[in-house]
Amino acid sequence: MGKDGRRVVITGMGLVSPMASNVEDTWKGMLEGRSAVDYTTIYDASTFPTTFSGQVRDESVISRFESDPELKYSGRNLRFALVAGQQAFEDAGLHEAEINKERFGVYLGAGEGPPDWMTFGNLLAEAWTGAKTDTAAFLKNAVTRMNALRELFQEPNIAAGLLARRFSALGPNMTCLTACAASGQAMGEAGHIIRRGDADVMLSGGAHSMIHPYSQAGFNLLTALSQRNDDPKRASRPFDKERDGFVLAEGSAMLVLEELYHAEARGVRIYGELMGYGTTGDAYRLTDMHPEGRSAKSAMRMALEDAGIEPKDVDYINAHGTSTAVNDKIETVAIKEVFGEHAKRIPVSSIKSMVGHLIASAGAIEAIACLLAIRDQILPPTTNYEHPDPELDLDYVPNVARKAAVSIALSNSFGFGGQNVALVFGRYPL
Repeated sequence: MGKDGRRVVITGMGLVSPMASNVEDTWKGMLEGRSAVDYTTIYDASTFPTTFSGQVRDESVISRFESDPELKYSGRNLRFALVAGQQAFEDAGLHEAEINKERFGVYLGAGEGPPDWMTFGNLLAEAWTGAKTDTAAFLKNAVTRMNALRELFQEPNIAAGLLARRFSALGPNMTCLTACAASGQAMGEAGHIIRRGDADVMLSGGAHSMIHPYSQAGFNLLTALSQRNDDPKRASRPFDKERDGFVLAEGSAMLVLEELYHAEARGVRIYGELMGYGTTGDAYRLTDMHPEGRSAKSAMRMALEDAGIEPKDVDYINAHGTSTAVNDKIETVAIKEVFGEHAKRIPVSSIKSMVGHLIASAGAIEAIACLLAIRDQILPPTTNYEHPDPELDLDYVPNVARKAAVSIALSNSFGFGGQNVALVFGRYPL
């Protein structure tokens, strides 16, 4: 609870995911245990060690801005953000004429936009002399063939700027890029902005697309991606003994966070309350979590303390659950230490098993899953769970959605670089 008892609730949600381009159809697909993973078609990935991804395949989203003289140069991530942001704004029943624009802000976890890699690659090839790149020749051709807007639209902060312009949000405007923890961190920080009285409404969440050759090459070099090319839909298998890496995905998830009394005065539906937020750094390796999960544990404990609850009060954990050997093991260890004996009774699931890993957008889509689990009293499953790992012994809600009494849910997000975020969501009124 913030200054003068200010509390933060969620009043709107929007989503463009590999499963569907809206919240309810994505949620329906999750509850049915469907996989949105398939072979990559954005570019020819056939020569890569991984040939599949969680790609947004709704062409109506991709083509929606083609007639706009400016936005036709925008990347996939920005188009996803604009669609999801519009959905969340409308879902919250917001009207520009009725809100104080100076107390309406935007805080996103957003990554860089997809590069204009074909143009860039061709320019490099043409400037290659056999021994080095002729930078003068590169520049001469680049100024005529590269597009200034395409280059600008690669900047991570542009999504927040476009959304603020779209909704005349004149309040705080921020972007964080903490890899896979980014949108979780953005929501936590947006909540603090409201709690300390600097805004009444914040549009928060994430937007990212790393499905392009540069990113895929990098993740393959790190051996982070699954290479189950013969069966993509079963490739993402969090907590399964035969997991071999995560599935790269894209999309945007947006939520409207609002001060409680402000929301009640508008008479709008409240999905739930953002009760607690914890964030820590591993100060360890860039790609590996600390083997004891020390800072993951600290983030969860911080979130519980911020929410004013005990471990036994948590009914469900939406895991980071990437399907990598290291993450799933250490997250399990951390949950067991934080929750003690109660850990054996808490259902833990990973929706990445169905939609893949949306990187900077992952925390936001998982927050939506928590809020809908509270709304509908049902837990999304961890699919492709076929071979129990004797070292991982929690209840991972295997393969089938489950009815459950859910009042409080915790969501974990852990990023490359050692960033850890935990969020606590609660039913309102609790």
